[in-house]
Amino acid sequence: MPNPSPDAALPAHTTQDVARTKARKAGAIDRRSFLEFLGIGTVGFVLIPGLLSGCKSETVAPKTSAFRITPLQPTASDALELAPGLNSQLLIRWDDPINATERFGFNNDFICYLPLDANAPDEGLLWVNHEYVDARFVSGWDELRPKTREQITQEQLAVGGSILRVSKVDGRWQVLANDPMNRRVHGRTQIPFNWPDPIAGTNAAVGTLANCSGGLTPWGHILTCEENYDQFYGENDPVSGKRQDIGFDQGWHTHDPFPPEHYGWVVEVNPRTGEAQKHVALGRCAHECATLHELPDGRLVVYSGDDANDEHLYKFISSAPGSLREGTLYAANLDQGIWEPLIHDRPELNQTFRDQTDILVRLRYAAKKVNATALDRPEDIEIDPVNGNVLVALTNNTPKGNFYGSILKIMEENGVHDALRFSHETYLAGGEETGFACPDNMAFDPQGNLWFTSDISGSKTNREPYTAFGNNGLFVVPRQGEQAGQVIQVASAPHEAELTGPWFAPDGRSLFLSVQHPGEYSPSMAELSSHWPDGGNSIPRPSVVVLSGELLDQLSATSSEKAG
Repeated sequence: MPNPSPDAALPAHTTQDVARTKARKAGAIDRRSFLEFLGIGTVGFVLIPGLLSGCKSETVAPKTSAFRITPLQPTASDALELAPGLNSQLLIRWDDPINATERFGFNNDFICYLPLDANAPDEGLLWVNHEYVDARFVSGWDELRPKTREQITQEQLAVGGSILRVSKVDGRWQVLANDPMNRRVHGRTQIPFNWPDPIAGTNAAVGTLANCSGGLTPWGHILTCEENYDQFYGENDPVSGKRQDIGFDQGWHTHDPFPPEHYGWVVEVNPRTGEAQKHVALGRCAHECATLHELPDGRLVVYSGDDANDEHLYKFISSAPGSLREGTLYAANLDQGIWEPLIHDRPELNQTFRDQTDILVRLRYAAKKVNATALDRPEDIEIDPVNGNVLVALTNNTPKGNFYGSILKIMEENGVHDALRFSHETYLAGGEETGFACPDNMAFDPQGNLWFTSDISGSKTNREPYTAFGNNGLFVVPRQGEQAGQVIQVASAPHEAELTGPWFAPDGRSLFLSVQHPGEYSPSMAELSSHWPDGGNSIPRPSVVVLSGELLDQLSATSSEKAG
């Protein structure tokens, strides 16, 4: 069957810019117009302080370089393939010990690097999310028998997150074995709710799970997001309250009948101590990320997407400086360009929901009541450090024929992030013309270049309609030079894996990257579809790698002197 037109696949709220995109590809608008459309300009720029997570917050003037990136062609190999000028280092793999009693978790995703001392940026703490388990690898479940208590405990200990002390020595990063700061936060950790009312009868939850992407607070704590929580303890219907049949879950409720309402939250973790809390004010859904911006008066804005077909984009605006509890949660109405408040005194909500807590617990249902716009799997969100625009990765919506996805650009009114009105347009549309499909995690490097990964399901890679894209990849959109505005592939994942959680070291010369779920669709343990990273007949192991090399030195490093 021929591939559907990428333009026809885009829903109404992402099509207004398609004609302009086509004209640009055909050369109908000049380079200046296109760069202005991207928000780049042609005469240089400065980065807005505070909008680069993990990077220095002072204003940085970008360097110019004649360096040209040689694109990596799509590949279907069982390897981490890299464009010329990049090399990789394997930092840590699933099940590697991190201290005397704990091990690195499974299916690592979001990564955040935090220097312990601003004057020593090559030594710090690395937070890594662990999203879900493949029970065949983690607990030896053979699908023919119910899971035992011991198997479920093994799986609970493999999700959540890892905190690792790392340092860079002679150009190579290493995990400091058995450092006292190395620890796990997992599916058995007791975590309180940051909320005055109980959630499903208690003030704390057992564990965090489904940890996908995340964010960083101004005070150096991690925000880790619980995404597909229903795959662990199920879900209750938002109207009837009865347990839903979602088709698959890990079956943990058979031994631990914890309430589903205890999961699907944004969780704050202090990486120095491991202390955590779940933020009810940010709502409960399949949070992909929590991208935080601090306003000049100290109040906070948090953007988050609900990663499911026809779900919504949210924004929390705090009413007090530094608070992730006091404030208002909004849902985006793209048709009208307004942020709809999700508050109990609205007539659309007070007749259905008992109180504000009920709204936040049944967030998806509430968002639909206020006519929030249904989106195509809103995943990661990043704020452009040059112009403050908000980029949202809309991965795909295959039931509606949108196979390739797009990146949406939100422009807040007057350029302020606590505005209640906005405009929007498609920033990049996926498809064979642009060379990518299913955008997912994004990051800006210290020079303001956009990097993003793709999320084609491992069951669909190298199959129609995705054959042209090969395995999942890592892409960069340079901000300056002759390749400015082009989407360039620079890495390709092993079989059935995706690359996730890109995070730059402060100098831009190292990129931490997760390689998640290689060999996920192996027919059996005797017939594995991947043997990455160890090769031979080994089982696949999700891992964290570090990318470096001339490509990063020339494109991303904070100064030409450091690039060397």
